[in-house]
Amino acid sequence: MGSAIRDNAAGHRFELERSGHLAFANYERRGSSLVIRHVEAALPLRGTGAAGELMQGVAELARAEGRKITPLCGYAYAWLRRHKEYHDLLS
Repeated sequence: MGSAIRDNAAGHRFELERSGHLAFANYERRGSSLVIRHVEAALPLRGTGAAGELMQGVAELARAEGRKITPLCGYAYAWLRRHKEYHDLLS
């Protein structure tokens, strides 16, 4: 996981902070899957690539843990489909 991405285990979400604003991905670890329920970036971060950077960190974490990703969120699904290097993680 990238150094900028943190796992807020108590809140069940991965977080990326930029200039005092958060992008986050709500998740659940279920068996060998990492279920991504929702990805959101604060308004000032939208269009800056912060959510994509967050998703890359999530994908790298899933790979390191030997997990597949189940994207329930439309953004997470679209991001994974656009990045062929992570297609093997889709469940």
